[in-house]
Amino acid sequence: MADQFRLQSILDLSVTRMDEAARALATLMANEKDHSRRLDMLEQYRNEYQNQFMEAARSGLTPNQWANYRAFLARIDDAIVMQQRQVERSRDLTQAGQREWLDTRTRVKAFETLSDRHQAQVVRKQARAEQRVNDDRSGRRPVDD
Repeated sequence: MADQFRLQSILDLSVTRMDEAARALATLMANEKDHSRRLDMLEQYRNEYQNQFMEAARSGLTPNQWANYRAFLARIDDAIVMQQRQVERSRDLTQAGQREWLDTRTRVKAFETLSDRHQAQVVRKQARAEQRVNDDRSGRRPVDD
């Protein structure tokens, strides 16, 4: 069939890639949300532990207890820093995924535009052909007097 859109396979492949990019982006966004939630939990836990430490300090702590609280707070702080880095990496990956999805969507839109133009051209050709057939039929009719 000569009226078939020659780039249809490329359009189909582009749509498939756009769908894959959308699924990957959804996964990246979920991971980013999960990492952010973990960071929030760590920060909340640190604040609660800091408040517990301050309350215990008001009641009086031995040097060993003081050192234990401070050491544990330092470990929580380290975990927070590591989680902040993870959140930043996750955000970077999500942004890259968004760019990838947008790029594939732009390609799909371009191929869809070409396909739409092709279909419009096919419709115009068919209309002209039908008009020619109708003109030929109307010109061949015998005149009844």
